[in-house]
Amino acid sequence: GGEVRVELRGEANPFPDCPTPVACHTSTFDVTTEACVDAEEPDGTACDPGNACIQDATCTAGRCKGTERVCDDGNACTTDVCNPLDGCTAVPAPPCPGDGKCQVGACDPKVGCTLAKAPDGTFCGPERGCDAADVCLDGTCQRRDPPDNFACAPASPCQGPGKCKGSVCERPAATAVVPDWTYDAASNGEALHDLLVGPTGDVTLVGFFVPALLDAAGPVPVRASVAGRRCMLWNDRLLCMDLPGSGQVSLLDRVTGAPRWTFDLAAARPDFTQGLTTVFMARLGVMQPDRLAALFEAYPSGTARDTLCRRYFLVVLDAFGGMVSAQALQDPLLAECNHPHPYGVASDAAGDLYVAFGQTQNVGAPLYPGAPTLLMAFSQDGVPRWRKTEAFAAGELAIVNGLLLNERSTQALSTQDGQPVGSQTFPRGLGRALATSAHVIPSPSEDATAGGWTLEGYALPNLTPSWTHAFQGWPGPVAPEVRLASWTTWPGQPPETVVLGTGLDAKGPVLFAVSAKDGSEVFQCPVSNAATPAQFLELGPDSVVMMDGATSCGECDPPYAYSQARFRRFPIPGLKPAEEPWPGTFGGPGHDHHEDPVRGR
Repeated sequence: GGEVRVELRGEANPFPDCPTPVACHTSTFDVTTEACVDAEEPDGTACDPGNACIQDATCTAGRCKGTERVCDDGNACTTDVCNPLDGCTAVPAPPCPGDGKCQVGACDPKVGCTLAKAPDGTFCGPERGCDAADVCLDGTCQRRDPPDNFACAPASPCQGPGKCKGSVCERPAATAVVPDWTYDAASNGEALHDLLVGPTGDVTLVGFFVPALLDAAGPVPVRASVAGRRCMLWNDRLLCMDLPGSGQVSLLDRVTGAPRWTFDLAAARPDFTQGLTTVFMARLGVMQPDRLAALFEAYPSGTARDTLCRRYFLVVLDAFGGMVSAQALQDPLLAECNHPHPYGVASDAAGDLYVAFGQTQNVGAPLYPGAPTLLMAFSQDGVPRWRKTEAFAAGELAIVNGLLLNERSTQALSTQDGQPVGSQTFPRGLGRALATSAHVIPSPSEDATAGGWTLEGYALPNLTPSWTHAFQGWPGPVAPEVRLASWTTWPGQPPETVVLGTGLDAKGPVLFAVSAKDGSEVFQCPVSNAATPAQFLELGPDSVVMMDGATSCGECDPPYAYSQARFRRFPIPGLKPAEEPWPGTFGGPGHDHHEDPVRGR
């Protein structure tokens, strides 16, 4: 028989690239299944924790864990802290406590807190009149008949202290607070409508689809070299979403705008983004100093840019932009083509994450939320914990002491399982709520039965009504954006937490402070050259930055999109951001919606 020759030809194809694995995992191509397989690294494998404050890190059950770096500069008058990006650093320690009367706190670098005599004339008791006053003399509290010119009423940002003249406490007339700089975006044709104030008082102005403007003093900001769509502060730096279409998030130096790192979802997880029309950032949320929630949005495969269908991906990043976890979010509500959107993102003191999705009632930004709301809870590593659907419309979230507060809800929910807490409901929606360690304070509201605008405090943990402050004679409105601030009412006395906000009294715009403890008035100051309350405000050390002139809605997403607003900084010596679990940072998705794990605890 004839000889048959069979020629075999083969072509060697390289294994396809697998997506970037998360920490303590590998991703390799399996030739049998022709798919990438994810596997945990063996326990004990050395790993990068993505946190300069963690040392000797190894893999444990697929998570990178290590020991906490101990920082100590040997000075008892500083607080030694560790920055996840920069390592050990020292900051001034909180003021040492006094005895509440005539002994004030002092600090010795070697031994720490001590006591010293309060200055003579410091108030120390309930009597503060011009015929009798409880004052400190040589370290003890004594009742005396104060002399003329004795300070009998506290100073405010717009009014000097009251002075005794005989039996009468005379106060100088109030003057309007005046800005030390103004930046009017409309005059430059810039769509700027959001602001951030850094810990040193530097200001960042941000817009929707425009570069960030960075400003350390004023009045003319310095344009950064990077385009930041929406920004927040994290680890003393500026965290910005890049322009849509890129699916990137970058950590930037606050002053120069130089990037420390950039995370790109398409580069890190092409298996997520393959075939999708467009990928872009939807929301950011701080979870911990070394945990960041980045929520990416995309148009599904085969759809046009005008589609109302969406896909969402949740990625948890460490302080250096490394992936801790990544997942595609799935739910029947998210599968509906009505532009489901994450209108609320927040985290609690443990670093667990909470997201509120809702349908969008309109087409195009800014987005208006509808009902129902899908609530989703995740651990600090992105592991799903629980989810549920509520009848109210989606909105921003706040968290304090295990309570989950949605701005459009009238009842608090438990962070453990999302179930209602107690029988107490709020008479109106919570709005942009604040929370001290003792009270939840909803946004100011107009109450026809009370005869005008009011601010209310509800005592924790049972949320029982505690106090009401009525803005008597104010035609309003009182702006929904309020903040918690620290203000020293009397020299020598400890500072108190106040609710700071703006509104319209009978004469015009007013900056007000109300005691968060009992709702009493602390001060009211006219605001110069304004016709309306501030649409947005943020606190810095010894200053308040206000925004007005925005033409879009403040309760949509993004708030005030495309507006060309005016920004003004007002020097307020002695005013500080409050140290409370939820001082109020609802200006927009770029802000830190995180319950402080130490303050107010």
